Parts: sequence; structure tokens; C-alpha cells
Amino acid sequence: MRPDRRPARAAAVLGLLILPALAYAKAPDAPEAAAFKAVLDCRTIADNSQRLACYDAAAGKMGEAEAKGDIVVIDRRQAQAAHREAFGLHVPSLGFVTRALKPEEVDQIDGVVKSARADAYGRWTLELQDGAVWRQIADQLDRDPHAGSKVVIKKAALGSFKMSIDGQPFIRVHRDQ
Repeated sequence: MRPDRRPARAAAVLGLLILPALAYAKAPDAPEAAAFKAVLDCRTIADNSQRLACYDAAAGKMGEAEAKGDIVVIDRRQAQAAHREAFGLHVPSLGFVTRALKPEEVDQIDGVVKSARADAYGRWTLELQDGAVWRQIADQLDRDPHAGSKVVIKKAALGSFKMSIDGQPFIRVHRDQ
């Protein structure tokens, strides 16, 4: 009589599903840049004149570091633009960009289709107006997408993505570029 191997297979499949999720796990935040940290450290000085001298020196060093490209300062608008451009691509080193964003800004984007084409199997490839290219990997659409279609793309389980086109039910998609 053969032993039942289903539990071992189930464990192996579960392991294969968990590994990609671990790869997408958020990397720990990078330490603050020394020039920026020096400005923050000035806050602890009690004497007003010493604190002002510390701020002046630290601000000068921070300005030099920014001019040389040793540190980069971005605002929320720039972070949103960078996140939108990279949405769907696996770029864990850009996790610092999303720190200032609200969860709904990180988990979903809206877009407009620039062009749509179906392959021989009826799977759609959509280029959005922002240049991102998304490919349908599963599920069916009721209506074909076209230039001008409105899309909503959301993060899904295990690092995957789903897209709604013109309010249709979500389909599973993958970002090509």
C-alpha cells in the first residue's frame, strides 16, 4: 500500500506560495542620512545660542550634501509620482518613497488605457497613458478594453495585482514594463 503523499505535497505548494510573499515583504527602513540626522540632533541642545550654531552648521552641511547628490529630498507630490510610475514593478529599494503616502495611495492606482491589443489566446495587453504596460493573466472580460477605458489597479494577495476595466469585475494582471 502506498503512503498518502497529499499532506507533503500540500506543504510544498504552501511553501512555494509563501516564498514570493517573503520576497515582497517590506525591507527595513534605511538609516537616516548623516547630514539630515545632524540637523535633527540639534533639537536636543538646551542652550539657545549653541542650538542655533548647531542648526547653522548642520543646515550648511545638509545643503552641501544635497547639492552633491549625497542626499535627495522629495515632497509628497514627487513621492506619489515615483510610486505611480513604479506601481506593479518589484523595486524593494524604493520602499522609502512610500513611507509618506497613505495606504490607499500605495495599494491602488487609477489610469486610462492608451492602447489595447489581444493575443491569440484572447488575453489583453494594455498600455496606459503613463507608459505602464499591463498584461492580463487570468479571468475573462465582458467587454473589450479600448483606448480611453478607465482602469483601477489594486494590489492583491502574494504580490499579485488585479485590474477593473470600465467598472467590470476585476481580472488578474501582471505589469510588463
